[in-house]
This record gives sequence, structure tokens and C-alpha cells, in this order.
Amino acid sequence: MNEDLKKKLSRDPNGLLTYEYIANNIDSIDDIMPQLVDNMIMVDPKGQFVASTARYLHAIDPVKYASAIDTLVKAAIDKDREHAYLPDLIMALWGPDYQENAAEISARDDNFRRIYKRLYPAMGI
Repeated sequence: MNEDLKKKLSRDPNGLLTYEYIANNIDSIDDIMPQLVDNMIMVDPKGQFVASTARYLHAIDPVKYASAIDTLVKAAIDKDREHAYLPDLIMALWGPDYQENAAEISARDDNFRRIYKRLYPAMGI
């Protein structure tokens, strides 16, 4: 990532600038995706754009961006204390029928298990 871009995005007040940069340049940023993800996590205090970026990358190519998505989801779990963004994130990544398959998905995916436990603490898996 060049220094001008790094300076600009480090002043991002909430993650929106970084999200827009990723969305507008998705075809040419694979080599700097780790730095963009790190910046997103650093500047987004509540996890809104962290979760949105994970959803966006999953929609574009869940295999190609698996590492970035995993990192973003972990950050979203930690940042979204009010659970404002986790419901949309769980549905986008694991489908609208995720509750029907919760035990199976939870057995193979720690991020799913962590989100599910936060959203449904009394239900268990």
C-alpha cells in the first residue's frame, strides 16, 4: 500500500472510506488486501463496516477472500457488542436456513459458533 493511501485510510473515521476503497478497487487490490483489512479493523469502532466488508467479500468470492473474511468476521464478533450487525452477517455467510443447520455448521466453523452463541445465548447449539 503506498504511503498516500495509507495516510488517507488511517484517517478514516469509521471504516466507510476503507470499505468504499475496497468496493471500488476490488479488481486491483489483492496484493494489499491484508493491509486494507487491518486498517478496517483499526478504524471501525463498532464493527459496522468490518461486517459489511466481510459480507461483500463473501459475495464476490468466498474462496479467494477466505482469509480476509475470517479475519473480518473475528473482528466483527469482538467489536459488535450490541449485536447490531451480527444477524445480517450470519445470514449472509451461512444462508437463511442457518438455524436449521446450526449444530452441523457449529461443529466445523468456530466463527459461526461464536456468533450463534452471542445471538442465541439461551438456546445453545
